[in-house]
Amino acid sequence: MSTLRDLVEEHTGLRAVDIDHLHRIAGDWQLLSDLSFADLLLWVPIDEDAESFLCVAQVRPTTAPTAYLDDQVGRIIGGPEVAHLTIAYKQGRIWREGDPVWYGDTPARHEAIPVRLRAADGESGEVIAVIGRDTNLSTARTPSQLELNYLTTADDLAQMVADGTFPPPRRPGETTSAPRVGDGLVRLDASGKVTYASPNAQSAYRRLGFASHLVGEDLAVLSGRLADDPLEGTEAANRVLAALGGEAPSRQEIDARGATVLTRALPLMPAGVPIGALVLVRDITEVRRRDRALITKDATIREIHHRVKNNLQTVAALLRLQARRVGIPAAKAALEESVRRVASIAIVHETLSMSTDEEVEFDQIIDRIAVAAAEVATTETSIRMRREGTFGVLPAEIATSLAMVLNELLLNAVEHGFPPPGEEPPAATPAEVVVSAYRFRKQLHVTVADSGRGLPADFDAERGGRLGLQIVRALATGELRGTIELRNRAEGGTEAILVVPLTKR
Repeated sequence: MSTLRDLVEEHTGLRAVDIDHLHRIAGDWQLLSDLSFADLLLWVPIDEDAESFLCVAQVRPTTAPTAYLDDQVGRIIGGPEVAHLTIAYKQGRIWREGDPVWYGDTPARHEAIPVRLRAADGESGEVIAVIGRDTNLSTARTPSQLELNYLTTADDLAQMVADGTFPPPRRPGETTSAPRVGDGLVRLDASGKVTYASPNAQSAYRRLGFASHLVGEDLAVLSGRLADDPLEGTEAANRVLAALGGEAPSRQEIDARGATVLTRALPLMPAGVPIGALVLVRDITEVRRRDRALITKDATIREIHHRVKNNLQTVAALLRLQARRVGIPAAKAALEESVRRVASIAIVHETLSMSTDEEVEFDQIIDRIAVAAAEVATTETSIRMRREGTFGVLPAEIATSLAMVLNELLLNAVEHGFPPPGEEPPAATPAEVVVSAYRFRKQLHVTVADSGRGLPADFDAERGGRLGLQIVRALATGELRGTIELRNRAEGGTEAILVVPLTKR
């Protein structure tokens, strides 16, 4: 299915600013659809005489049955079927005349609302599209007080669409997810007094501690009085007053008595005359409680990683002290290797302790491991460490084992890949170890290559007796569920090729 922008650009000559306004309409018109109990279809003319129209967007009400079971986006209509759209487009007024029409077995009432884009100087601009408001009449009955208030507010917003003052400009980072009409609606008159409050809105304010009925109350004063935080209360009151003054303030949360209510205030200015405001409210107490629980859980996990890191560093320090007291060279070397292995795991937990989830940016981890491995080289040999490509973000369960594997491979390259100074003539190429990484088909491909003397002729990767290689094979094929291959490079030196699947474990 083509997008709104694709359809408009393909069939019309509307400007980019016009298309942006249509996108804002489509992003906020669920409110108008729910208040109208009607389907909304966005039509754009595809000829100069506005005798043919293309549907580029559609929304169905959540408060009433739809008039269209089939998707109308992409449909082109013309002739007598578009007479109401043509009148609204050419005359720039809302069309409400005409008898009900039938869509199959469904009777429906047609209305047409011109979509106007106001000029930069605030003057009334030109009509760029038409909204068809089509109401399913199969369940028509005498409307209740709630439905009458919904319809009255919908008519005010429809006139603001025709004036070019609705929807309001969207603020950066603001979404259109909530609150919705069914969550709670409060209508204010020009003085800020409540003229109607839906049952859900009444319940939301009752959660905040207001037991009386909202009708007749000054909502700005009431919101300021209910909030636990005086500054938050003042801000909530100011946003209601801003909406009464014709502005469209951002959403505001009010906390009181352990409850949290999200509010959104919209000005009502049909024909440019401020007549009050519409305030949508939603009780999000449980949502915020879960959010706080998740934040607490995340903080606890980060604290655990921090303590594990500290404990590992303590273990490494104790092993280092023990190594200094051991007189047997082999035992001393084994303890020092253990220190480096513990330190590599500590680096992962240190990174996790600063992360908001159980994932880490692995590039910084491998860079630190590479620096530590380079320090193991004898002082007479200068070995350059380099990384190519990026590992990206990895889950903790992969990062810990991968850090251990790469630590062993880098240490092996530094300690055994290059001959000690004076044992062999200087190599033609500088001593270098390169770690390469890239992702392909949900797999991480890692190569650790050195420019050293290569593997000995009798080397057997499967039966190698060194503990480091045993650790590499066990982690690569076990914990990481991948493969590992060690081989000589054609240009000299050794390379280890590791493939790790990144699918869900």
